[in-house]
Amino acid sequence: MKDLNSKMATLTIKRLSAEMEYPDLSKHNNHMAKVLTLDMYKKLRERSTPAGFTIDGVIQTGVDNPGHPFIMTVGCVAGDEESYEVFKDLLDPVIKDRHGGYKPTDKHKTDLNPDHLQGGDDLDPNYVLSSRVRTGRSVRGFCLPPHCSRGERRAIEKLAIEGLSALDGDLKGKYYALKNMTEEEQQQLIDDHFLFDKPVSPLLLASGMARDWPDARGIWHNDNKTFLVWVNEEDHLRVISMQKGGNMKEVFTRFCHGLTKIESLFKEKGHEFMWNEHLGYILTCPSNLGTGLRGGVHVKLPNLSKHEKFGEILKRLRLQKRGTGGVDTAAVGGVFDISNADRLGFSEVELVQMVVDGVKLLVDMEKRLEKGQSIDDLMPAQK
Repeated sequence: MKDLNSKMATLTIKRLSAEMEYPDLSKHNNHMAKVLTLDMYKKLRERSTPAGFTIDGVIQTGVDNPGHPFIMTVGCVAGDEESYEVFKDLLDPVIKDRHGGYKPTDKHKTDLNPDHLQGGDDLDPNYVLSSRVRTGRSVRGFCLPPHCSRGERRAIEKLAIEGLSALDGDLKGKYYALKNMTEEEQQQLIDDHFLFDKPVSPLLLASGMARDWPDARGIWHNDNKTFLVWVNEEDHLRVISMQKGGNMKEVFTRFCHGLTKIESLFKEKGHEFMWNEHLGYILTCPSNLGTGLRGGVHVKLPNLSKHEKFGEILKRLRLQKRGTGGVDTAAVGGVFDISNADRLGFSEVELVQMVVDGVKLLVDMEKRLEKGQSIDDLMPAQK
């Protein structure tokens, strides 16, 4: 049946020539548009994954969304685990471009032992308002959200509910299905930064991830609301550990323990997560491969953010800034969401260490500038 699907998928796009079907990328600024040529499109148009995902499914989000003013977007997604192999001619260069030269021969490393993190329990809470660490996980054997069927999505939700219900201690919690929530309940969870937003994101809409919304989508969280799992948004699972203040050590420890426990619960049910030694954990967007980890803090930097070298400092520390409302928002009152820029080629511990060390330095610089002092001697070397 899968072979038939693949043949049908490739046949339907061959009614017209590749020249007729090739997208106009002349005004585009994303990683996909930089790499994709007509010759490459011709070649990849002949292929599809066993589940029937095609090159047009891979690139659609980058065709519909030319770019982003602050962050270079990726412009492509995977529809299943096999996409990264079948369409590697496009995806390998995109991955190399997005992940600082990461080569097809490179091996990824995983380290989810929180004892390896140095410090992180002493970030100044007068400046660091909240801390969080998140990642994604994909369940092997199912298509990813851009290509999965309704039934697959419901099967993922069922597995998640069963697995997560077995968590105990400070991880004990409850699942809330989106379709059972009132508008007010949904909005409150979004405002509290607990729940993913409604599907208005161009990435979700163009890639087909928002199909059948809100069917089989939901949020699980522990009783303390410090450990959350999103189900069937951009990835099968998004796992988040968060709390007020600057104790990143505590946040990361909970993150590692919870994630390890979830993986073992899924394995008990005969399901493992998508992973390989080259790409690490496999996720929908190539930007999240490897660790899928974004460790971030909301931090007050009203003076440093006005400094002419703020962007250069972040770059040297391998950090990135966003507004506190997410990737498309501006900072309010000098408060920024500062997080690691990398995902692939570094371990989880290494990435959180970069955030901890970098944010500590940023706060020290902010304190200097408050007093009208120079920060020239604190300028970091390139990490």
